[in-house]
Amino acid sequence: MTNSIDEIEYTNAIFAIGTNTTENHPVISSKVKRAVRLHGAKLIVADPREIDMVKYAAIWLRQKPGTDVALLNGMMNVIISEGLYAKEYVEERTEGFDAMKKIVEKYTPAYAEKITGVPADDIRTAARIYAKAGKAAILYTMGITQHITGTDNVKSCANLAMLCGYLGIEGGGVDPLRGQNNVQGACDMGALPVVFTGYQPVANDETRSKFEKAWGVALPPKPGLTIVETLNAAHDGKVKALFVVGENPMLSDPDLTHVKEALNHLDLLVVQDILLSETAELAHVVLPAACFAEKEGTFSNTERRVQRVRKALDAPGQAKADWEIICELSTHMGYPMKYAAPEDIMKEINRLTPSYAGITYERLEKEGIQWPCPNADHPGTKYLHKDRFTRGLGLFHALDYIPPAEVPDAAYPFVMTTGRVLYQYHTGTMSRLSKGITERCPESLVEIHPNDAKKLGIQEGQFAKVTSRRGVVQAKAKVTERVPKGTIFMNFHFKEAAVNLLTNPALDPTCKIPEYKVCAVKVEAA
Repeated sequence: MTNSIDEIEYTNAIFAIGTNTTENHPVISSKVKRAVRLHGAKLIVADPREIDMVKYAAIWLRQKPGTDVALLNGMMNVIISEGLYAKEYVEERTEGFDAMKKIVEKYTPAYAEKITGVPADDIRTAARIYAKAGKAAILYTMGITQHITGTDNVKSCANLAMLCGYLGIEGGGVDPLRGQNNVQGACDMGALPVVFTGYQPVANDETRSKFEKAWGVALPPKPGLTIVETLNAAHDGKVKALFVVGENPMLSDPDLTHVKEALNHLDLLVVQDILLSETAELAHVVLPAACFAEKEGTFSNTERRVQRVRKALDAPGQAKADWEIICELSTHMGYPMKYAAPEDIMKEINRLTPSYAGITYERLEKEGIQWPCPNADHPGTKYLHKDRFTRGLGLFHALDYIPPAEVPDAAYPFVMTTGRVLYQYHTGTMSRLSKGITERCPESLVEIHPNDAKKLGIQEGQFAKVTSRRGVVQAKAKVTERVPKGTIFMNFHFKEAAVNLLTNPALDPTCKIPEYKVCAVKVEAA
């Protein structure tokens, strides 16, 4: 997040696009509701489904799945043509405006309506609300990123925010809401194939030299593989061993038939987790890990706030903290890692990671600190890009709409989109062990529009058969107008209806994220 969670409550407008905030980020959704109910903020919701947040919205933009760039370009067309953009901000703090402006000229509201299905007048209304707010926040999640155009979608959000001068101010910003605990911290610590800690590029010679000197080893200059690329390489015999930590690709990755084949091709599969996941069931070795309450350390949350985690009880059996397992493995493999405690690791992070340099255990005993925090006297950073961008000038990107990789046809006439529900968590490894949660949400459902259900002869509660080019699943039908005609929605929490047997592994060319949010399917009464 460029800005902070508390700022959401006190901004003038909120544009929530591709985020089912109430079900996926209920704490943050309460800030949005308070902003609307108590402080008069205007909420714009852009989502193909009638999510709960629509009840609080000044306007709801029901775009077709995978058409976000066209929608955002349409809004920017209105803002530019009506002279509502922040001219001085654009001139002084950005570059690339003219190229972006030229691209969006053709995205008139009428043209954008043809692509997105959103009425032209609604596009105009939303654009005016956002541009005239004075300060406004954009919230998004994987409804924006999980497309072959995910990078373009994010850049389009940044374009819109810069166009109105809302980056680098309190109450503004572009805020990706993180979907799992400490996923922000994992990325901060280099759990990405292209960077070291603090997003320092692997391919940069100076950066790599710094880490080589600190660790006493030679480091490869070539970035590694992403998850889907790794599994493809395993399938082809190019990757022989895989070490999976706290992840369950046997339910969470696209095209699960291919995933299982890839994992079975490995010479060695090691899974480190707190519970026996579907992936762990395939492993040659399972390393039992401690859960959050059984270890010391830090978590970094969605607003870049680093917070202390304190051990409350001992781990059961042979389970150990993740850092201990990794250190022991490394030592056995010939590179000794000898840290006495997590605080020693944090001290190394302070030395090697400029954005974390001032975030020490001593300071974290008192309160969480938001990075960047370059020294021990720095208070942390509430919002990013004040006065100037990290790269100097903010860069506009000229982006055209690109259709999804897979669109409906005669054989597969429906669009399927996927997501989460409030009462289950990710692949259900933990949440499905809870009796209360399971009573609330015991099974997967196929949300289908009443008109489509009638044509197909599918009744509420009847099993529906959903088929894509990659697989088949069955689940009970939920007949509802929450989804538009021609679209179905399924969650991915249940192995009994493993929706990722169906999803398309087509990748965004830049960040390599799969297109979970759009695939073509056939629906029948089971």
